Amino acid sequence: QVQLVESGGGLVQAGGSLRLSCAASGSIFRINTMGWYRQAPGNQRELVAVFTSDGSTNYADSVKGRFTISRDNAKNTMYLQMNSLKPEDTDVYYCNLVKYGVDYWGKGTLVTVSS
Repeated sequence: QVQLVESGGGLVQAGGSLRLSCAASGSIFRINTMGWYRQAPGNQRELVAVFTSDGSTNYADSVKGRFTISRDNAKNTMYLQMNSLKPEDTDVYYCNLVKYGVDYWGKGTLVTVSS
């Protein structure tokens, strides 16, 4: 099994920065992809940034140039550095890991950007 725990969310003013962390534990070898998603109430969960199976990264167009995904394999932790935050970035952010075609999710961390 895989467990994912997000942290680092909070309230920030527009233009500010936050860094989210996702600590992974359990059987995390041979994963397919690992990334960040976000979801507002009533909306579908959408991709923010992801490490693909070959180690490359993909970003949503709305966050390109502002957000950076990274990971520390020694710590089994993935990060999302979010800069130049906008009110429309307000969402619950979820960590996702796909292994052998199975999706694993964290419980999410709330990011609120005030104008």
